[in-house]
Amino acid sequence: MEQSKQTDGAVRTGVATNVVEAVVAAIILAVGLVVVFASQALGSGWTTDGPGAGYFPFYIGLVLVISGVGTLYQALFGKNRNTDVFVDNEQLKRVLSVLLPALLYIAAIQLLGIYVASALYIALFMIMLGKYSWIKSVLAALVVTTLLFFMFEVWFKVPLYKGKLNLLGFLGY
Repeated sequence: MEQSKQTDGAVRTGVATNVVEAVVAAIILAVGLVVVFASQALGSGWTTDGPGAGYFPFYIGLVLVISGVGTLYQALFGKNRNTDVFVDNEQLKRVLSVLLPALLYIAAIQLLGIYVASALYIALFMIMLGKYSWIKSVLAALVVTTLLFFMFEVWFKVPLYKGKLNLLGFLGY
């Protein structure tokens, strides 16, 4: 845990920015290595017909590996590495207040479908984070999702996922 002072004198505690950079660089390095080894299994060389199936992925993976190694070195050993706090508790709470509902929305799509989950997401987001009245929130959610339903299902004839429960099955879609 690193500590740094804000301009108002308060002390911020949390993970240092260079540590976060090192973790991201390690993930990029790992992804690059997976791509390199997987592309070799596909045939990353030049064949009689031209480049093998893994030729271009191999070089993309190689670029990822080189980038990951370079960034990892700079984050851990560079002379200009940033040791300030990456995110403090208040900032993390704000990010999570948006991220967690978004993850729940994605999970809800699987069960309820995109239209019902979107209506719930919009309404709850407006009520909880936007501090709008529940009447305005529900009305806005219903208008937006109804317009999206008509646009995709009726006008463009592009069916979107209705979920395992298919709560809109009574509409014949």
